Order: sequence, then structure tokens, then C-alpha cells
Amino acid sequence: MSEIVRLDTLDKKNGFNAYVARPQGKPKAAIVVIQEIFGINAGIRCKCDKLAEEGYLAVAPDLFWQFEDGIELDPDIEAEMQKAFDLFGKFDQDQGIRDIEAAIKWARSQGCRKVGAVGYCLGGRLAYMTSARTDSDATVGYYAVGVDSLLHEKHAIAHPLMLHIPTEDGFVDKDTQKAMHEGLDNHPKVTLHDYEGLDHGFATEFGKRRNEEAANLADSRTAEFFAEHLA
Repeated sequence: MSEIVRLDTLDKKNGFNAYVARPQGKPKAAIVVIQEIFGINAGIRCKCDKLAEEGYLAVAPDLFWQFEDGIELDPDIEAEMQKAFDLFGKFDQDQGIRDIEAAIKWARSQGCRKVGAVGYCLGGRLAYMTSARTDSDATVGYYAVGVDSLLHEKHAIAHPLMLHIPTEDGFVDKDTQKAMHEGLDNHPKVTLHDYEGLDHGFATEFGKRRNEEAANLADSRTAEFFAEHLA
């Protein structure tokens, strides 16, 4: 079952929508799904629905409420891709983390003892920040951008974090990937997986970017990770 739920910001001064997918019966845990630069589109809703089928309460906060409610963009349409880049440039990431924290708190209020998070693209970067700045019990980031500029926060990562890194990511160059490995390979809470020859967005649910084999491998690793750490 899925629905749109209204969440309060941490300071209670505003509210924003979240797409929520509920499992049949009591959820075994909750997972916050962190959007790409395309809003809560069909792909992100599908991620939530799949997690619900696996027994999780899945919640995707609409982080682009900063601009307007309900933004949905398609990366395969050039004009919408350009709009997404424009929104990314204007997006307040610190506010986004506070909204993710609000979603985590809401999920705990629903009776979930353990709450994790998974993010993609922009959401992958925010997933790293979530692992450093919130009490997420386990966090996964796919093709996270700009993590090299966030390595100074790694000391604050207290719960398990997994990052999926395509080696031919057009938005994450080789120097950035090297910095990620040098900065995080020895971190006791962090696991990095490289995907040779693959580009950004390989695990998207729909569209031209998806690589079926790699997406299934990464998703199976994520499923095992959450099964271990959100039990």
C-alpha cells in the first residue's frame, strides 16, 4: 500500500510531502529513500514499492519542496535533465539532510526500531552526509557525487555505510574515486564496491541508464547489507 504523507520539518515551521510504501503486516524496519536530482519520480516510487515488498516501511521525502511540491523529472528528456541540473545547483543540501532526519524520526514514530537510508546520485551524496550527521542505523549510497569534499566528516560515521561506485561515472572522475578509496577503505564502518566500466545511474529502475546485471548485483548487496544491519 502506498500513500502521500505530510511530514513536519524539524523546526515544525514547515511541512513537506513524502511518498510512503507500506508492507503487508508489521514492517521489519524502515528505509528512507533519498531522491536523485529528478524528484520523487516513478523510479524512486518504484524503489520504495520494492522495499515494501521486502517487508520494509519505505519513505521518500520530497526534498525539492524547497522549490515547489511534486517535482518529477525524466532524465531521458533533455529539457528535464537541464532543469534537474539547475535545481541541483540551487538546492540547500544542509536543509535536505534536516528533512531526511525528519523522515527518519517520522519512521521511528511509526514503530520501527531500526531505520536505514538509501540514496542515488544527489541522494548518494546525501546518503553519505546522512551517515555522518544523523542516527540512521545503516546507509547506502549509489553513485554518490562529490564525496571527496566531504571526507572531513568521515570521523562522524558511527553506523555502517555502503557506497556503490561505477568506475566510468561521468560525474565522478578518477581522482575523486581515488580520494574516496584512500579516505574510506580503512574506515571500519564503510564498505566500497566498484563496478568496472559502468556509468552514473546504472541502477535506475527505468530509462536508458540502467544496466540490468550490475543493478541486480548492487541491489543484492544492498539487500544483504540491510538484512544484516536493520535486523
